[in-house]
Amino acid sequence: MNIIDTIWQYIYKYYISGVINDTSYNPVDTLTYAIVLGISLFGILKLLDKLDVKIDTQFIIAVTPYVLAGSSLRVLEDSNIFTPPLRYLFVTPLIYFFVFAVTISLLTLAIYLERKGKIKDYHAFFGYAGIAWTVINIAALLAVGEVTNPVPAAAILALGVIATSVVYFISLRLDFTLLTNKLNISLLFVHLLDASSTFVGMDWLGYYEKHVAPTFFIDMAGNYIAHPSLVMYPLKLLVFIPVIYMLDNTSDNDKERKLIDLLKLAILVLGLSPATRNTLRILMGV
Repeated sequence: MNIIDTIWQYIYKYYISGVINDTSYNPVDTLTYAIVLGISLFGILKLLDKLDVKIDTQFIIAVTPYVLAGSSLRVLEDSNIFTPPLRYLFVTPLIYFFVFAVTISLLTLAIYLERKGKIKDYHAFFGYAGIAWTVINIAALLAVGEVTNPVPAAAILALGVIATSVVYFISLRLDFTLLTNKLNISLLFVHLLDASSTFVGMDWLGYYEKHVAPTFFIDMAGNYIAHPSLVMYPLKLLVFIPVIYMLDNTSDNDKERKLIDLLKLAILVLGLSPATRNTLRILMGV
C-alpha cells in the first residue's frame, strides 16, 4: 500500500464515510470542523466588514430564519427525499457551506437593492427571504410526511422555556447580570432548547447523540443516573457561562467588539441549528 492509498483510506474513514453514511462524528472530524469554523469566522468577519454589515440585534433577527431554513432542509434530507449524490450536499458539514452560500448571496442582493434605492432597509428584505425559504422547507416536510409526535415536540419547547426561566430568575435573585442580559439569556435559551431536544429524543423516543463530547458525558452519566441525557443541562451551563463571561469582559475596542458579536452569532447558530433539527425530526417522526 503506497502513501496515497494510506492517505485516502484515512480521509475516507474519518471524513467521507461520515457524510456518505450520515453516521456519528468522530474525534478527528470534530476537531477538524472546529478548526475550520474558527478560521472561517475571520473570513466571514472580513466579508461582513466589506459589505458594511453591523452584527446587531436587527441583523441577528434577520439572519435567524436562515438557521431555521438550514435545519429544516437537513430534516428534509433525514426524510430521504434526496438521492445520492445530491443528498450529500445536505449532510453536515457540507450543508453549512451550502446554507452560508445562499445566505450571503441573498444578503449581498439585499444590500445592493438598498444602495440602489430599490428597497428602504436590507434587513427586512433579507429577513423575509429567509422566512420564505423556511416556509417552503416546512411545506415540503408536511407534503412528504406527517406530524406524528406533537406532544414530545411541545415538551421540548416547554422544557427549554422552563429551564431558561429558572436560570433567569435565579440570576435575577443573585444579581448575576451576565444571564439577565437579553441577548445572553436568548442565546442560553436556544442551547437549553438543544439540551431539551436531546433529553426528549433519547429518553422518550430512543434517538442517539451523534456528537463526540455530549456522547462521552452522557455515557459517563449513565453509570450514575437513570436518565443520563439530563447531563446536557448542566453541561450546557458549564460551557456557556465561562464563554459568555470571557466574551463580555474582553477589551471593548471596535475590532474586538465586531469579532465578539460574530462569535455570539456563531453561538446562536451552534445552538439553534441542532435544536431546530432535532425538534422537527421528532415532530415528524423521522
